[in-house]
Amino acid sequence: MDERHLHTDDALIDAALDGLRQLGLTALREAAPHRPEVDAMVRIGYGDQTTLYAAEAKRNLRPAGLGAVIHQLERLGEKALLIADHITPPMAETLRERRIAFVDTACNAWLDQPPMLIWTTGKRPAKLRKAEARGGRAFQATGMQVLFALICNPEWVNLPYRELAARVGVAHGTIGWVMAELPGLGFLATVNNTRKLVQRELLLQQWAAFYPRTLRPRLELGRFRPTNLEWWKTIDAAKYGAVLGGEPAGGRMTNYLRPGTATFYTEKIDPHLLVDLRMGRDPRGDVEILRKFWTFPDKNPGLAPAPLVYADLMATGDGRCMETAKMVFDDYFGHAR
Repeated sequence: MDERHLHTDDALIDAALDGLRQLGLTALREAAPHRPEVDAMVRIGYGDQTTLYAAEAKRNLRPAGLGAVIHQLERLGEKALLIADHITPPMAETLRERRIAFVDTACNAWLDQPPMLIWTTGKRPAKLRKAEARGGRAFQATGMQVLFALICNPEWVNLPYRELAARVGVAHGTIGWVMAELPGLGFLATVNNTRKLVQRELLLQQWAAFYPRTLRPRLELGRFRPTNLEWWKTIDAAKYGAVLGGEPAGGRMTNYLRPGTATFYTEKIDPHLLVDLRMGRDPRGDVEILRKFWTFPDKNPGLAPAPLVYADLMATGDGRCMETAKMVFDDYFGHAR
């Protein structure tokens, strides 16, 4: 068995499949040694007709993380299946519109394989035994900082732990437990005594799904209301000790998006930024300023690293932002569109 599957949430998958069986469907897991990138291969059917799905299991899924999960599932191919502990009606509608099959432990589901059609929403989630979400401590806030640094600088996996800790800005012990978890998650391999970060695209997608609920809430320095956002194309964020993230960065990288909100990352807010852009504090403002949590140089001057821009855009849930995020993702990993 591939090491990654040691961390698959079996209780979550089993509970969801049990719910489908109660509807009169067949729902069985199948061995899939040729698909190590998925959590399980699941065959679902009614009568003589069955469909084999590549399934991803997600606990505690939130709307802000849904975009990255959808992108991950779309890259698995046409027959992808999301298995979750609970899918809310708005998330269910989004998944159905994107034609992503799903089922949760309350048997909220959308499965469209004619002549079989299952579409149920609004059921309350079932209670499962308490289990840590796959990814463990590596996807908690400080671990996320380490993962981000490795995604952006994969060659750093071979640095001594103390040096890596200094570059990332975390405690030495944090590096130890993150690096210990990565092989079991399928993201780190050792060949000839050399470590290598593997499945980096999948790692970014998982990181982006966790980012809005584990790390990002800890970063907010303030929200502001600007008079307009017309400065997004020309502003020199470095002048204020900042870089642009989110929609303005995505717009600059792709020329596909006109921002409706703006994100800055900085170590501290420069008062001149607020004065020059005529911004006042507003908890519902369209401009957010977040603490910069990485220390390595930015490859695109004035812009946050592409993996972070991808995560910011995916977290919006907006269709055009998500399309822009995919462009950033493809360009970063060298995919032709």
